[in-house]
Amino acid sequence: MKAYIFPNLDKKNCMEYTLEACKVLYDNGITVSIDNDYKELIRAEHPIEYGDEVELIKECDFVIAIGGDGTIIRCAGLAAVCSKPIVGINCGRLGFMASLEKNDLDQLARLKDKDITKSKRMMLKAYVYKNDKLKGTFHALNDVVISKRHNSKIADFEVSKEGVIISSLRADGIIFSTPTGATAYSMSAGGPIIEPDLECIEFTQICPHSLFARSMVFSASSELTVRCHANLDAKAMVTVDGENVFEIGVNDRIVVQRSEYSIELIDLIGGSFFNSVNSKLMQPLKGMGEGL
Repeated sequence: MKAYIFPNLDKKNCMEYTLEACKVLYDNGITVSIDNDYKELIRAEHPIEYGDEVELIKECDFVIAIGGDGTIIRCAGLAAVCSKPIVGINCGRLGFMASLEKNDLDQLARLKDKDITKSKRMMLKAYVYKNDKLKGTFHALNDVVISKRHNSKIADFEVSKEGVIISSLRADGIIFSTPTGATAYSMSAGGPIIEPDLECIEFTQICPHSLFARSMVFSASSELTVRCHANLDAKAMVTVDGENVFEIGVNDRIVVQRSEYSIELIDLIGGSFFNSVNSKLMQPLKGMGEGL
């Protein structure tokens, strides 16, 4: 059995977590592999197999992402293509997708069990067309965001489903989110929290110029098209899982639908998502209550 470790050493304590994870895995007979780029940075007491990331992920049984939710998202694309499940170890802040915290690292020994819980998460696929020519295809675990550029004018967006217009709005932007991404940007923009095992596409507006704007939830089989009706000096940016991928303007369109890829997240302690909602999202409210 082999684990590929994807660490984010920019995170505080990530090195400590990585070395401890390596020890637990080694002590339980699980081979550890890490990308060549970390060969001079990570010096564990136990043997580590270094090599090309793509090849190591193809050969592993599971990927262990050590960082925050962003770390999981960064390795999700390759893990999805290779059909490898991910274990998240949180050394960031919220860590909704990570099932383990610092005190849970001994649970990595359970990776040898055949009855471990896996949560399947759908992904989105976005096609970017410029003047009716396909310019790029992207996959997202969290969200696809179309928003006005910094310092540009507010934009008009037209959203349609299979050719039927469902919303014409003026806003700073719009978010198409998976259930997994519902607790990310979408929630901050007023969208609902969605149980991550569900399969649907959430649509939320960013700072809409309207008194009656509401989020909408579509079936996972939906094909949604966005056109940005903006002036020539009010272009918009397409962002996929937090990465800017394309600038669009008049006559351009984005088509969003369910991706053919999905991710499996391993939950080693059970109920991780709801524990996170209760302990992390509600923490400020609890803190306020305690001070009264």
